[in-house]
This record gives sequence, structure tokens and C-alpha cells, in this order.
Amino acid sequence: MKKTNSLKRSYMINKAFTYFFLILGAAIMIFPFLWMILTSSKTVPESMRIPPTIFPENLMLDNFKEAIASLPFANLYWNTILMVFFRVICAVLFSSMAGYAFAKLRFRGKKLLFGIVLIQMSLPSQIFIIPQYQMVAKMGMANTVFALVFPGIVSAFGVFFLRQAYMSIPDEVGEAAYLDGCNQWQTFYKIMFPLTGTSVAALTIFTAVFAYGDLMWPLVVNSDLKMMTLSSGLSTLRGQFTTNFPVLMAGSLLAMLPMVVLYLIFQRQFVEGIAGTGGK
Repeated sequence: MKKTNSLKRSYMINKAFTYFFLILGAAIMIFPFLWMILTSSKTVPESMRIPPTIFPENLMLDNFKEAIASLPFANLYWNTILMVFFRVICAVLFSSMAGYAFAKLRFRGKKLLFGIVLIQMSLPSQIFIIPQYQMVAKMGMANTVFALVFPGIVSAFGVFFLRQAYMSIPDEVGEAAYLDGCNQWQTFYKIMFPLTGTSVAALTIFTAVFAYGDLMWPLVVNSDLKMMTLSSGLSTLRGQFTTNFPVLMAGSLLAMLPMVVLYLIFQRQFVEGIAGTGGK
């Protein structure tokens, strides 16, 4: 009986510590978002006060009006949506075909080409900014939506990720399709590609999130404010010497809305896509 009580007490203590650290971690993650919401309703002196004030004395909704007046949000939303959409389409389309080729086909130079993909993944993306910008500039496509999409036309991460997904499919599946009269292309899009639905959903999520938060490339390639994305447009609200933090936080809150709405709508797909990346 004493042993049972001891085990129960130990279980309750472990459970209490687990919940404590989970709640602490959640609070640490949520606090910046709450601070952004609270700061967006403060005055400039309140946002710079030391020690800081947590809650605003009066709600300042004018900060949102000033943020909307300072930036062409309609253009920023539209540019961001187009960039995310086309990057996702390109990543899924080309990464699926390349991943299938590297996983299931035999051709000369296969290991060398896949090694180049791995090398590109290991290098920081900032290394490619100058050559990519020169390519876009020589094509005369700067300050366009194409310029925003250009670095995401081919995704080295997507190729590697989907190659692993295709490798988890038994070769017997493709051989059975071949015996049924399918050529290589039909085997790919009728048999193999549908079997990687979970991995494709995960790649879609990763690509959309990375594209939505991309800051440096849109700032470099598009100098026209109306052709910037939400992340790069918000950076123009920062002053050289002083920054109106309430207006900046109000603009950041407005920029968050599309991703929050998408997550609320596709919450189940988000969770299933990410959770499914660890299984075959």
C-alpha cells in the first residue's frame, strides 16, 4: 500500500513538473505576441517608458490608421499572396519531379547532381543573393512579382525532402505499375505522387511560412514600395534615429492577419502535415 502511494505521489509530482514547464514554455512563446498587441495601442511615450508599462492607459486605435496611411497595404497583401502562391506551386511541382528522379530513376551523374543539391542546402542563402539579383536585373525583371518568386522556383530543401518520401515507397509499387502498362511519367503522377500527399502538404506549409517571412530578398530586388511584400514593407516604418513603435507594432499586427486566418482555416492540415513528416 505504501509502495502504491509512493508511486502515485511520484507520478503526480512528475505530472505537475511537466505541466509547469509546458505552461512556462507557452507563456514565453505567447508573451511577444501579447506585447505586440498591447504596444500597438499605446502612445509613443508609453512604449518607451522605463520601467515599461504593460497595459496602455488609453486605447490608441489611431496607430492602426497611421500604419494603413503610411503603407499601401493592399499592394503589400497582394504581392505577398502571389509570392507565396507561386513559390508553393513551383516548390511542389519541380521538387516532386526531381525528388522522384533522384529516388527511383537511374541515370548518369545522379550522385553528383544530388551532391550539388546537398551543397546548396548547406550554404547560407545570403551567398546567392548577388548572383540571383544580377540574373533578375539582366532579365529586366526587377520590381516585379517574378523577381519575388525567382529564388523559390527550385527548392533544394524540397528536392531532398520529397526524395526521402519517394524512397520510403517500395520499388514494387512502381514495378507493378510498369507491368500494368504505365510509362515512367504515368507511374509518377498516377501512382507515386498521390502516395506522397502528407509530405507534399508539409512541404507546402514550410514553403509558405518561409516565403511569408522572407525579408532580405524582397528588400534587395524590389525598391518600389508598391512592389514590396509585407515583411519588407514593414521595415520602412523604422526610422533612422527614432522609431514609432506603436505604429510599427500596429503594422506588424495587420501583417500577421493573413497567416493567422490561414492557420485557423487549415489548422487540421497544418498539424497533420507537420506530424506526418516523421513517419513513412
